[in-house]
Amino acid sequence: MESLTTLINRIGMARLAAMATVAVLIMGFFVFLMMRAQTPNLSPLYSGLSLEDSSAIISQLETANVPYELRGDGDTILVPRDQITTLRMNLAGEGLPTRGQVGYEIFDQQSTLGATSFVQNINNVRALEGELARTISSLSRIKGARVHLVLPERELFRRERKDPSASIVLSVRGALSNGEIRAIQHLVASAIEGLSPQRVSIVDDAGNLLASGTEDDGLGAMSGQAEERSLAFENRLRTRVEDMLANVVGAGRARVEISAEMDFNRSTVTEETFDPEGQVVRSTQTREAQNQSGAAAGQVTVANELPGASGNNAANGNTEQGNSTEEVVNYEISKKTQTAVTEAGALKRLSVAVVVDGTYADDGAGNMTYTARSADEIAQILTLVRSAVGYSAERGDNVEVVNMQFAERPELAPPGTDQQGGLLDFTRDDLMNGAEMAVTLLIALALLFFVLRPLLKKVISPEPAPLALPAAVELGQGTTLDAEGNVISNDNGEPMSDAARAALANHDWIEDAKALGEQQLQQLKSVGSLVEENPKQAALIVRGWLSNAA
Repeated sequence: MESLTTLINRIGMARLAAMATVAVLIMGFFVFLMMRAQTPNLSPLYSGLSLEDSSAIISQLETANVPYELRGDGDTILVPRDQITTLRMNLAGEGLPTRGQVGYEIFDQQSTLGATSFVQNINNVRALEGELARTISSLSRIKGARVHLVLPERELFRRERKDPSASIVLSVRGALSNGEIRAIQHLVASAIEGLSPQRVSIVDDAGNLLASGTEDDGLGAMSGQAEERSLAFENRLRTRVEDMLANVVGAGRARVEISAEMDFNRSTVTEETFDPEGQVVRSTQTREAQNQSGAAAGQVTVANELPGASGNNAANGNTEQGNSTEEVVNYEISKKTQTAVTEAGALKRLSVAVVVDGTYADDGAGNMTYTARSADEIAQILTLVRSAVGYSAERGDNVEVVNMQFAERPELAPPGTDQQGGLLDFTRDDLMNGAEMAVTLLIALALLFFVLRPLLKKVISPEPAPLALPAAVELGQGTTLDAEGNVISNDNGEPMSDAARAALANHDWIEDAKALGEQQLQQLKSVGSLVEENPKQAALIVRGWLSNAA
């Protein structure tokens, strides 16, 4: 206990308090690191949930004893990263999350006994809306969807029937193209009997009208479709030409722009052609007749009109006989009927503009000098481009190739190097975890080097009492000798005269010398003990003496 008390007194209460504070801080810091290392890595299980879905999912997680964490306003749930796939499968088996939508499972949860037709019709509409919303939400560019259907009922004894309609509200990532909007319209229209794609209106979450849902919208859709076909055709040709020129002049050394004028009129032409030279006999009809007549036949006279005169006159007249033949021949003329259907999207005219950079060479001083391409190279490039795009002079196509220096010269990398080399493929979670570990490591190093190390150094090496060796030793009352034994002063501090110094030296000099030796020996012992107790301070003092002597 005495040694412990002595040690405490030597260290001091202030240093003990500092040591205890540092120990508590370090212990707490390392406990935090251990707890942080043992905490599972959490990742979002679902985000953008409604409060009903969040409550149902949390109940399932608590039942399965799965740790979780809520973020935001409760719309995001985080779970251990290695359990996400299993939890999603289990929750999907329970029909979660519903995202506020009810599908065909509504018929599994209700009993049809006692349900009216009105309730069944309402449930059918709800199920259709929920299933369509789930299908639309499964698209990559869609974050969420709500579908509203209007399915009119046909009344009895009524011939007219109202067409169904639909309205959709989408929460999208970015902007949807015309093709994606039409795809959603046709998806919904195909799922509802009698629904036309033009009667499906679509609005995004920002309030922008994507599809009006009227019959007149068909013209706009056709116009958008024509524009998309033109852009797709131009992009395909541009990519083809740029890939070809990249192998000739180098990557990034040529720019291609293509303008295609296309005919989107659809026409049908029917043509009938008759060939008179290609006639054939179809049928032949022959008819023969015999005729017999007298000479006076047909004459009206008084004699002929008298009774009994006809027979005599006929006997006395001349009789004539004749044969006639009639033939009818029917011919069939060959006929050719052609029907030509011209589909929309025919190319009417093509314009191609190509800008090619020149060549760069080292002038020997490390500078790259620009050199324009020759006319033969431009002519060869023009021939290649015309062949690649299908140039037609009859169609009025125009292809121009111009050699100009680019404003920004592309870097010429040596062969075999990759100019587009990127970082390693890390996920966002990996980068965040790495940054968190790096920050924690920096804090730990700063705490060790700037806080713990100075405090431990002061605790381990306490400052001793200042060590000073006397330059002179007191001798007798009022007399002081220097290190060489010479009397230097009296009680008043004034230097002694030579006579007084001689008288003092001759008076009991033996006793005085003996006493002086004992005092010097005692001081040397005390100095030795101080040096043993404080070797560092003694070394510093000796070093100071040596530097002063030098």
